[in-house]
Amino acid sequence: MTTSANALPNYFPAAPGSYGLDGTGPIKLVMLDNYDSFTFNLVQYFGELGADVWVFRNDEITVAELAEQGPDCLVISPGPCSPKEAGISIAAIQYFAGKLPILGVCLGHQAIGAAFGGEVARSKTLMHGKVSTITTTQQGVFANLPRQFEVNRYHSLSVQAATLPGCLEVTAHTEDGEIMGLRHTTLDVEGVQFHPESILSEHGHAMLKHFLARA
Repeated sequence: MTTSANALPNYFPAAPGSYGLDGTGPIKLVMLDNYDSFTFNLVQYFGELGADVWVFRNDEITVAELAEQGPDCLVISPGPCSPKEAGISIAAIQYFAGKLPILGVCLGHQAIGAAFGGEVARSKTLMHGKVSTITTTQQGVFANLPRQFEVNRYHSLSVQAATLPGCLEVTAHTEDGEIMGLRHTTLDVEGVQFHPESILSEHGHAMLKHFLARA
């Protein structure tokens, strides 16, 4: 992995007129980019919700350098690879868990599963740009949302339910039992396998707003 203390982030200020969820100022969100085009759709959504977003690529910064940024929350982005190939993603989750809120999206969700001992393997069905109906526990980012709604999926890997450690609980699943959401039972760490930032996913802004409210 290549690291540099001088590696500069891409900085995206909160949208004009947004002042964070409590009105006192923007939330400082650090996004770990796993080289995915969807990363910047997430950046846009979070900016609209009042977050200042700092984007670092997964192989251009160390965990210690991330900590020096003093983030209010951490988001692990989607990406085209497996968690083991996603730079510092797993290490960042393990370091920051319990220190600040963490959200993993798609690959980031899988990295959360891997970080706590779950197995990530090929999904039952390859899903690229397809819509599925999920059933949720209405907890975490799914709070105050319908129990069932449609989301857009782009993935060929998934966290395997049979290997899920006791510290993680399923918060959403598909009809065939594929895990679509999980969260830590005691720490503020949560993942979603689908893409909330996709126009084909229902309640995307609401889910991300629920996450920011915890920062």
